[in-house]
Amino acid sequence: MSQAAVLPQQVATRRWRRGALARVPYVVIALYALVALIGPLVIDYDPVRTPLTDRLLAPGSQLASGGVAWLGTDALGRDILAQVVYGARTSLTIGLATVLVACLVGVTIGVVAGYARGWLDAVLARITDVLQAFPAILLAIVIAGVFARSVPVVVLSLSVTAWISFARVTRGVALSLRERAWVDAARVMGVPVRSIIVRHVLPFTVGPVVALATLEFALVVLAEAGLSFLGIGLPTGAVSWGQTIANGQQYLETAWWISTLPGIALSLLIINMGILGDQLTARYGQRRTRS
Repeated sequence: MSQAAVLPQQVATRRWRRGALARVPYVVIALYALVALIGPLVIDYDPVRTPLTDRLLAPGSQLASGGVAWLGTDALGRDILAQVVYGARTSLTIGLATVLVACLVGVTIGVVAGYARGWLDAVLARITDVLQAFPAILLAIVIAGVFARSVPVVVLSLSVTAWISFARVTRGVALSLRERAWVDAARVMGVPVRSIIVRHVLPFTVGPVVALATLEFALVVLAEAGLSFLGIGLPTGAVSWGQTIANGQQYLETAWWISTLPGIALSLLIINMGILGDQLTARYGQRRTRS
């Protein structure tokens, strides 16, 4: 085979490998979503039940009921696999709800501030500066500690500062678009401001917002695990990876699987969400540069 024929084949192979690697985050995130949706329907778990006869069993051990603890049990005899599955549902639910709330608030504020400019933009900028003066996790701890423990409280505490990133991104897009020719033409034709924002500004924010949402989702899941690790926010009956990791910290030498396995599940989700966010940011960043 000639060298001219080998080179295109090598290029095609490299492209296929790069494409396959780029799809890995999509596959991993889809598996997590599938586990969160279907897992609790398949695996029965009661976080209040404490079968002490099965406490601190190693992965693969047989339970007193005849079942198998594939990922072992904790100090109270609760199955780690079930906690990982139910924890995935908790993390994805809180992550999606927080990102959705932060996105709605941030996009609305950012688009209005960027398009209107003037005193409204200045006031909103000062509000974001004040909120950013406080560490996000510290503010979340204060809010979660003041109110009764519940999922909505955790979502609220994590959304207080998460919307700032969305506001800044959409404000920049709105500032660049308000001077474009088609926006000027719409204003001259007497098109209402609301219609201009919805038709000519918001569609251009979808790409950057989606890319930012993936990165914010990873940060929110990590923050929720931190709150749960500290025992703040979620009620006792809720299952979280942070709670499971905290429950096993005193057994790291003798029962490493209690904290390690949920920690691996949390790390894989955050890493793949971060990689996906970087891919989307690079893609939409190149499109904005070309345009």
